[in-house]
Amino acid sequence: MAQATVSARIDSKDKERFDEFCNNVGLSASAAINMFIKSVINEHRIPFEVREPIARYNAKANDIEALKKGIEQLNAGKGIVKTLEELEAMENG
Repeated sequence: MAQATVSARIDSKDKERFDEFCNNVGLSASAAINMFIKSVINEHRIPFEVREPIARYNAKANDIEALKKGIEQLNAGKGIVKTLEELEAMENG
């Protein structure tokens, strides 16, 4: 069977973590990628759910200003304090 090369650019830290995972489960990165490709071909779908991530804090300038304003309001006694667990419970229904 003829061989072909697939090349992709990924974050270097992601590659290190992927290589470490593959080593831990006894696979080469190439074998793991081949397993992914075969799964896509056989199942005619991406073999995991692909969806937009839930928005979390993003340290952009406007977000930092909004965060500062929110802290000021909480310190002034205006607002409701919730734990991260409470917020996640609200988010999950």
